[in-house]
Amino acid sequence: MDEFLNNSSWRTFKLFWARFGGDLKPKRGWADSPNPKPTLRRRISDAYHQGMGGEVRASHELLQAQAHIWNHIFSFINSMSLKCAVELDIPDVIQKHGQPMILSELVSALPISPTKAHFIPRLMRILVHSGFFARESLSGGSEQGYVLTDASALLLKDNPMSTRPFLLAMLNPILTDPWQYLTTWFQNDNPTPFHVVHGMTFWDYGNQDPTLAHFFNDAMASDAQLISSLMIDDFKGVFQGVDSLVDVGGGTGTMAKSIADAFPHMKCTVFDLPHVVADLKGSKNLGYVAGDMFEAVPAADAIFLKWILHDWSDEECVKILERCKEAITREGKNGKVIIVDMTVENKNKIMNLGKHNFSSIC
Repeated sequence: MDEFLNNSSWRTFKLFWARFGGDLKPKRGWADSPNPKPTLRRRISDAYHQGMGGEVRASHELLQAQAHIWNHIFSFINSMSLKCAVELDIPDVIQKHGQPMILSELVSALPISPTKAHFIPRLMRILVHSGFFARESLSGGSEQGYVLTDASALLLKDNPMSTRPFLLAMLNPILTDPWQYLTTWFQNDNPTPFHVVHGMTFWDYGNQDPTLAHFFNDAMASDAQLISSLMIDDFKGVFQGVDSLVDVGGGTGTMAKSIADAFPHMKCTVFDLPHVVADLKGSKNLGYVAGDMFEAVPAADAIFLKWILHDWSDEECVKILERCKEAITREGKNGKVIIVDMTVENKNKIMNLGKHNFSSIC
């Protein structure tokens, strides 16, 4: 029970549960009680005994089950609070301040309505508890201010490895709304929940909406920036003997640009759909080619697939890899296919892998 009362979802719920209905004044009740533990235990225990004909079960087990359910019900508040912080530029505001930023300074610096100022402490409490910010004492005083953590530093606009575009894209309603229709998707023949909501695949939607396509490409570019630095620094050997490389589904070319810069002798080609690579300009050893990876892939010594295969079924992955095999053997050579994606390494990582793969269906 103590673990439940101290965890993020419970504290988040206590902060916001009375606010959803539009009443901005605190409501006194069991959730705001100084000691909600006995009341909650009695309510759950009484309801359980009535429903089960008096069968006895330890209150602790019931409370743990309740806590587990609530943790999942309200976990969305954590991601939405983080999105709010990024949209309000809180990481950048704190970074520019140059020292621990006290609450009053933060509130004054944010583009918010004065009527919402007293809610900022609640938002920051969630974000501190989640590890996105920390509190440090100001020099020469007992007052504390907010500072960045390693996680929020990755959300700064001017960080070359910023994940800000990725966060905003993945939490965009266009991508989150399909999750509300997961049940409907299981009950019909639509290929994805995205198709249930928008009437087409994500890729077709991006083809028709340049703004979304640009938003998504920025997200993929921000992810590629981090991955490319790790690959080039730690896995240089994989590129040995490679004179030409095709980045399949390489978007606007962030990954390929990094590889081309690190290996000037290598001819790099970004291969993606026509609307993605249209009007993009290459360089001496970087070019762009439009096409469909299910039909043919340009010939090269190496084919690069980053975060591609997890988007497709086993049958479609086989087709993609067949096109890749044709590309690396087309000129009588024996090339290689370089794959960057999720793998199952041990039981402890299966759950995170499952979440990632399940998110791909939308």
